[in-house]
Amino acid sequence: MDDKFERQTSFGWLVNVVAHHAAKQLEVELAKHDFPRSLWPTMMCLWEKEGITQREIAQISKVENSTTTRTIDKLESLGLVERRADPNSRRSYNIYLTDEGRTLKETLQPVAVTVNKDLLSALEPDEQTQLIHLLNKMMPSK
Repeated sequence: MDDKFERQTSFGWLVNVVAHHAAKQLEVELAKHDFPRSLWPTMMCLWEKEGITQREIAQISKVENSTTTRTIDKLESLGLVERRADPNSRRSYNIYLTDEGRTLKETLQPVAVTVNKDLLSALEPDEQTQLIHLLNKMMPSK
């Protein structure tokens, strides 16, 4: 890569613009289901694996622990999740989906799939696979 900074070829700028566009598109589509995008990362984690702690959700979703706390509070008030005492720790709770939270997966995951397909549609299938592979390679471990 060249040492000269140019916005049009800046990886950070390009990724930021694409990420912002993706977030806005997902927000618009989730709003059609009265679901705020801010709750999405936590629900994705719980659809993958229930019974994990708030700290684990924060680590997996790459969201601050304090933000995750507020998100779980909101999801709990909406009747989508419940906290259960962690049998291994008196200070910790495991987070579980309610039946309503599990059912929501059937409605909302196809929305995300459609948004992803739309975002990647400018690329050939092999380019899509390569892009996902490269981005995964760059994901921070924490």
